[in-house]
Amino acid sequence: MIMGLTGDSKGQLLSQIAESVKDISGLPECRNSCKKMHGNLVRRIKLLSPLFEELRDGNEESVMKIEEIKGFELLKVALDSTKELLQSINEGSKLYQAMQKDQIAYKFQQMTEAIEAALNEIPYDELDISEEVQEQIELVHAQFRRAKGRLDSPDLQLERDLAVAQKEKDPDSAILKRLSEKLQLRTINDLTRESVAFHELVIASGGDPGERFEEMASLLKKLNDYVLTENPEADTSEGEKGLMKHRSPVIPDDFRCPISLELMKDPVIVSTGQTYERSCIQKWLDAGHKTCPKTQQTLLHTALTPNYVLKSLIALWCESNGVELPKNQGACGSRKLGSSASDCDRTAIIALLEKLANGNSEQQRAAAGELRLLAKRNADNRVCLAQAGAIPLLVELLSSTDPRTQEHAVTALLNLSINESNKGTIVNAGAIPDIVDVLKNGGMEARENAAATLFSLSVIDENKVAIGAAGAIPALIKLLCEGSPRGKKDAATAIFNLSIYQGNKARAVRAGIVPPLMTLLKDAGGGMVDEALAILAILASHQEGKVAIGQADSIPVLLEVIRIGSPRNRENAAAILWSLCTGNLEQLKIAKEFGAEEALKGLSESGTDRAKRKAGSILELLQRLEDQEDPVSLSSL
Repeated sequence: MIMGLTGDSKGQLLSQIAESVKDISGLPECRNSCKKMHGNLVRRIKLLSPLFEELRDGNEESVMKIEEIKGFELLKVALDSTKELLQSINEGSKLYQAMQKDQIAYKFQQMTEAIEAALNEIPYDELDISEEVQEQIELVHAQFRRAKGRLDSPDLQLERDLAVAQKEKDPDSAILKRLSEKLQLRTINDLTRESVAFHELVIASGGDPGERFEEMASLLKKLNDYVLTENPEADTSEGEKGLMKHRSPVIPDDFRCPISLELMKDPVIVSTGQTYERSCIQKWLDAGHKTCPKTQQTLLHTALTPNYVLKSLIALWCESNGVELPKNQGACGSRKLGSSASDCDRTAIIALLEKLANGNSEQQRAAAGELRLLAKRNADNRVCLAQAGAIPLLVELLSSTDPRTQEHAVTALLNLSINESNKGTIVNAGAIPDIVDVLKNGGMEARENAAATLFSLSVIDENKVAIGAAGAIPALIKLLCEGSPRGKKDAATAIFNLSIYQGNKARAVRAGIVPPLMTLLKDAGGGMVDEALAILAILASHQEGKVAIGQADSIPVLLEVIRIGSPRNRENAAAILWSLCTGNLEQLKIAKEFGAEEALKGLSESGTDRAKRKAGSILELLQRLEDQEDPVSLSSL
C-alpha cells in the first residue's frame, strides 16, 4: 500500500500540475463560437496557480498523504485532457466547431466535472498553505461546482444563420455578415487559417469526411466571397492603405511555403496536414526524405493533395494587393534540401530581427507584427525567437512612437512570456518599466495586452515585487475602470495576482482601488462581480485594505450579495464581512443594523462549507454583542 510521496516524487507531481496550469493560462484567447466556454474554463483554471506555486515552493521534505496524492493525480489527468481540448478548439476549424457546438459543449462539461471531482478529493485544510491561498482555492472549487451542472444557452441566431446559409445558394449578405463576425472570419488571413484547419480535418478523417465536408466547403466559399466583396481591404489599416502603392505588402505567413518562405503558387497538402509549394515539397521527397519538413513527423504516404481553397485565397489576395503570382518557385532549388524546418524558420527569424534592428518605421512595424504571430503560433517558435535575440529588440520597440508597432511589440512579448524561461529573459532585458509605460500611455489594445503580460510575468514571485514597485498598480486600476470587458478582466487578474504579495496590497489600497471595486460590485450586469469580490477578499486580509473597505460603506452591499448572490459570491462576501467585523465593534454594529443576523442564518443553512464557517463566526460575534453591554468587555470582540 502506498502511504505517501516524499522529496523528488512529490515535487515532480506538483511541478507537472503547476506547468499544466501555466500552459493553459497562457493559451491565446479563443476567437470562435466556443469563446465563452473556452474563456470561462481557462479563467477558472488560471486561479489555481497560486496553490501549486506555494505547494511546489514549500517544504520539499514533507510527506504527501495518500488522500492528497489521489486528488492531485486526478487533477493532473483532468488538466492534461483539458489542455488538449482547449488547444484543439483554438487551432481547429471555426465552422466545424459551430456546426458541432452541442458535442463540444458536452466535452467542456466533462472537463469541468473531472476537475471538480479532483478538487473534491484534495483536503485543503490539511495542506501547508497560507489562509489566503486556501480561501482562493475553495472559491475556485465552488465556481467549478456551480459550473458543473450548468450549460450555456444555445445561440439560436447562429444556428438559424448556419441553417439558412447552408441551404440557400445565394444567402442574404446580412446573414453572411453575422456569420463572419460571430465566427471571427472577417479577413483574408482569417479565411486562410480556416482553410488550413479545414483541410487538416480532411486529413484526420482519412480523406473521406462525407457530407459534412461538402457543407463546410460550400459555406467557406460563400463566406470567402462575402469578405472579398464587402471588405476586400479588411487586413489593411486606414493609415497603411495610402502607402500600399509605395511599398510591397507583407505576405501573410500562411501564404508562404515553409520550405522556401516564398508566396505559394501551387499549394499542396501532405499526409501530416501541412501545406507546401508543390515544387518545393516534391524536391524534398525526390531527395529521399520520408518526413514532413515542418513537423518532422514520418509521412504515412507521399501523395500530394491540392489545397484549392488556399490557392483561391492566395490568388484573391494577390489581386487585392496588386501582386503578381510568381511564375515559378526557383527559390526551392537554391535552398539546401537537407535543412530542417527549424533551420528555415531560423533564417526567416534572423531576417525579421534585422528589420527590427535596422529597418525604417514601416519595416519595424511589419517585422514586429510577424514576430507577434510567430510567437503566438507554437512553443518551438517561442524558444527559437528567444534564442535568436528577439526579446531585447522587442523591449526597445516598447518605446516606439508608432502605436501599432508598440502594440505588436508588447503582444509579441506577451506571447513569448508563455514560455517559462522567457519570463526571466524579458525581465532581465529591463522590460517591466517599459511595459508599465505602455500600460499607462499606449492605445487601448496595447494597454490591455500590457496588463496580460504583467500578469504572465507576475507568476514569478520576485516579479510581483518589481512590477508593483514600477508603478503598475495605479495604471491597472485605471484600465479596470476604462477597459473593454476583456481588458477589465486582464486588469483584475493582474491586480489579484500582484496583491498576493503583501506590499502590493497597500499599494493598491493607496492607489484608490476600493471605490472602483465597489462600483463593479454594485453593477450586477457588468460581468465583474466575481473579480471585484475576489480582489476585495484578498485586500481585506490587510489592515489598510480592511479600513478602506469599511469606509466605503460596503456592508449593505455585502449583505445584499449574501442574500441573493451566487454560492461563490455569497461565500466571498461572507469572508470579507468576517474580516471587517473581527476586532471592529463599529463595523459589527453596522452589520447588525442592516440585518446581518437574518442573512447570515440563511447562509449558515444553505451556503458552501466555507461560507457556513464564516457565517457561524460572525453570528457568534453578533451574539456576544447582544449579550454584553459593557463597552470595556466589548473591546475584545
